[in-house]
Amino acid sequence: MDEPANLSVAKILEMDRRLVVITGASSGIGEAFARRLAPGHDLLLIARRKERLQSLADEFQNKFGTQTEIRAADLSNESDLDQLAAELRARADIALLVNNAGFGTRGRFWETDLDSQERMHKLHILATLKLTHAVLGNMVREDFGGIVNVASVSAFVHNPGTTSYGATKAWMTAFTEGLYLELRGVRSSVTVQALCPGFTYSEFHDALGGNRYRAAGPAWWHTAEEVVEASLEGLRRRKLIVVPGWRYKLLVAIASKLPIGLRLAAESATGRARMREMPVHITPPKEIPEGD
Repeated sequence: MDEPANLSVAKILEMDRRLVVITGASSGIGEAFARRLAPGHDLLLIARRKERLQSLADEFQNKFGTQTEIRAADLSNESDLDQLAAELRARADIALLVNNAGFGTRGRFWETDLDSQERMHKLHILATLKLTHAVLGNMVREDFGGIVNVASVSAFVHNPGTTSYGATKAWMTAFTEGLYLELRGVRSSVTVQALCPGFTYSEFHDALGGNRYRAAGPAWWHTAEEVVEASLEGLRRRKLIVVPGWRYKLLVAIASKLPIGLRLAAESATGRARMREMPVHITPPKEIPEGD
């Protein structure tokens, strides 16, 4: 769903020093967003690793004169999340919110630790919901701003061993689509985007260990910088769903057109080798951060 670019969307990327808020900003796609936008925007960076955030803040200050605020927070923790949401709700200077914080686990759902699954749902769903609600009211009133929810190709193509990850990313995509329709209904200039990358070079996959190309060949991997550029171009065009890379665009297009029985058969076939490699029991499950 594309619409012509308008002045309000262009301002998100071009107006100096308007604040950009990024969760999961300490590595991966979140860090790439911060590095790409630091030259022209002040930043509020949120992640669990305070030392890493401070290092980025110092770097951006020295290079660009960027005013970078940092918040060390675990957004799967209700207290940390509510405190950040209250802070964002009180601010009227936010041009862009990037909901990027997240993690994945590897293992059959019934064999995983329930606590990790609950944390994932809180982080991907509840944090996205609360932070979006915190900023959207001010954005709509000012008719200005944007929100990027970092989902995944897993929202459209599911894999055994990552059940909660795919389900929560599908929720993020559906949530963003609902917001798009509501904003369009009131003719708002606020833009929302579900960013749905495939395999991306980052700590997310480094944490898995082994040869990353066993999951997918080199042609299927993108850098975090490439993902961010696709997202920002999508913002300029007011594009709702951004899937970086033509291979993934084609994959999602085909998967969305297949009858459910055929799609499930294909997903089962591609996931069979992965499940054979997976141990029968994983205790505790391996958590793979997306930018904690």
